Amino acid sequence: MIRLVAMDLDGTLTQHKSRPYAECLKVLDELAQNYRLVIVGAGGCERIFKQLGGFSHEIIGFYGMQNATSDGKNLAVTQRSSVEVDNSSVTKRVEQLREELGYTDFLGETVEFHDSGLITFPLLGTAAHLGDKLAFDPDRTRRRAVYGRVKEVFNEFTVFIGGSSSFDIVPKPYCKSFALRGYIEKHGISREEVIYFGDDYGMRGNDEDIYKSDTQFVCIDDYREFPKIARRVLL
Repeated sequence: MIRLVAMDLDGTLTQHKSRPYAECLKVLDELAQNYRLVIVGAGGCERIFKQLGGFSHEIIGFYGMQNATSDGKNLAVTQRSSVEVDNSSVTKRVEQLREELGYTDFLGETVEFHDSGLITFPLLGTAAHLGDKLAFDPDRTRRRAVYGRVKEVFNEFTVFIGGSSSFDIVPKPYCKSFALRGYIEKHGISREEVIYFGDDYGMRGNDEDIYKSDTQFVCIDDYREFPKIARRVLL
């Protein structure tokens, strides 16, 4: 018996950094009639909440560094962790990688620091246009080719291929499987009662650790297929 439906957001329910379309929101409402719902995201809870246009369920943000609940109109952050990061050291290492890998032409800032301690290394810069980011590496091959080097430079962190054109550099032990495990233990839910929907389950994608765990995992390769797949599996 499934009690909890856990979901990634970008690439699973919607296009990156975009609002879900009507059919996706409709199926989420249908699922909510029978299951507990939680978004397990790489971004912060506030950003996820706004992107969804309100979400009357629970959100785990920043790989488990934030937790929040929502009534659909208001968001209440119930847990907020923060890990101190040496910004100067990180910036120097990002600049080193840009020179080495050839990503010296970018828009905005070279690196994004989040209050939680999560670091985003945006290859195209923090102000890159969404269309350019979506076209940059849709099959993740460009980032997989240099992943090993980024991981080597940031060896005290966990590095994920994140978003559409970036790397997420995450303080240990935070990751999605760590976040989900803490959530179900807190709420008295067993692994057998959880199902997870995600798109980023390939090498070093941010859903890979859940995909390789004993959690029931449903692969979403096109977010537009999520309503059909979710209904077939759960309704």
